[in-house]
Amino acid sequence: MEDAAERFMEQDEFDSSEITSPLPFRPPCRSTTRLQIQRSNVCSRAYFVVVMVFFHVYILNIIALLLYVHYNNGLGDLDSGNVGSPSAPVGGSRLPQPAPPTDLHDVEDYSHSFSLPRIEGIRVGHIQRLSLVQDRTHEMKTLSLKPLLFEISGFLSEEECRVVVQLAQLKGLTDSQTAFGRGQEDSMQPLLSLSTEEVFSLLDLNQDGLLQKQEIVSHTRSQDGTWLSPVNLRQILTGLESHPTGTLSLGDFKQVFDVSQHSGQHQSGKLHNNFKHRNKHTWLYQGPGSHHVLQTLRNRIISLTRLPSPLVELSEPLQVVRYEYRDFSDAHYDSSPSRSETTCSHTRLTGNSSALTEVSCRYLTVLIHLSSVEDGGESTFPVADNRTYDEKALLQGEVDLTDTQQTCGKSNLKVKPTTGTALLWYNHLSDGEGWMGELDEYSLHGECPVKKGVKWLANSWINVDPDHQQQESYQRLVAQKHRTKSGLEEYYQSVSHSDFHQDL
Repeated sequence: MEDAAERFMEQDEFDSSEITSPLPFRPPCRSTTRLQIQRSNVCSRAYFVVVMVFFHVYILNIIALLLYVHYNNGLGDLDSGNVGSPSAPVGGSRLPQPAPPTDLHDVEDYSHSFSLPRIEGIRVGHIQRLSLVQDRTHEMKTLSLKPLLFEISGFLSEEECRVVVQLAQLKGLTDSQTAFGRGQEDSMQPLLSLSTEEVFSLLDLNQDGLLQKQEIVSHTRSQDGTWLSPVNLRQILTGLESHPTGTLSLGDFKQVFDVSQHSGQHQSGKLHNNFKHRNKHTWLYQGPGSHHVLQTLRNRIISLTRLPSPLVELSEPLQVVRYEYRDFSDAHYDSSPSRSETTCSHTRLTGNSSALTEVSCRYLTVLIHLSSVEDGGESTFPVADNRTYDEKALLQGEVDLTDTQQTCGKSNLKVKPTTGTALLWYNHLSDGEGWMGELDEYSLHGECPVKKGVKWLANSWINVDPDHQQQESYQRLVAQKHRTKSGLEEYYQSVSHSDFHQDL
């Protein structure tokens, strides 16, 4: 028993010594992995916090920018309303304010890329809905496809029409009872009653007894019409160029001049007899500084035609016309065919210096009826939507369809004047490349005599040179002129009325 007890005690001491003996510490592998995961989680949370901070700052900046723009626009609307309030009618209906004018510094860069959009007519009677005024929809109806002609009811309000009429009366109207050749290509004074010798002497500037080409060109080109028609001039120049010496003596000139007169009368016939119209008219400037209704009208025309704003802004001023009892306008063209011996009036400063005559180049016409008429006064289109166009067909025996005093009832299309209604038609076809093509002969139009009442209308013509490069040169010149002016208003008054526009 004692031996067994001693062995048990020895075994117990040995076990205790094994348990209490120090061992080197080896941390388990999973503790190291857990530490790395904890550090990674800390980095991810820090990155997330930084990203969220930047995101919130970005959102706050966007909100601040939107608030800034919103309040600035609100103040601008208030300012424009205050400006227009003195001119507001007594009844309280405020006229719409014009949009800010286009910065003409951009004209030079823009002229290289713009084209001339055209509205599709689809078919006669087709109606398109337009948004020309805020909170209102206009309807545009196709009246004909040849020419491409549209009617827009309510284009101007009665109040806007009244203001335009009053501005025209304030400026004063001029009688325009004139007679000139049919169409703008022949819009010149009739040939004076001169002998062939007198005509030769007038053309012979150096009085050397011989007529050179430059003498014809320099003497027949004028801004207020010329007493030799393009038909006469073409015949004279053809005879001169075919002559071996390149000059014409008096004897040679007599033969050429007689042929030119006979050819012109034979070609023109009765149709190209004197075009007559009787009315009163004036011109209203629409640029900065003009009445806000006129600026609104111009901006509305930009929206309607979808043309580049610089093109519209650099066109002719608004023409306002008054027709009284029996006043009329025979059928005519607003624009001119493109020919080598002519240059456009609006681009004449950059045009061909050797051109014989200056003509009006009008891509389209917007005619606005400013009043209704009790009887008569319709706008007429004698050959609208004819299958073919034949100038001789306009002369039916003793009846001339272009004579609105006698044959207005036989016109293919007539539009009764209604206050605020606008007519838009293209005077030229498209060239197939986005620019202005040939004159549309179906655009022949006139105004029937007023039988009862007074008729007011406004013409807005968009000037475009058939030569795309010529139009670009003109707009570059305008941009350069603009940069030399100290103020925009001074530029418009000096350039638009005297330097670049001609009262036609």
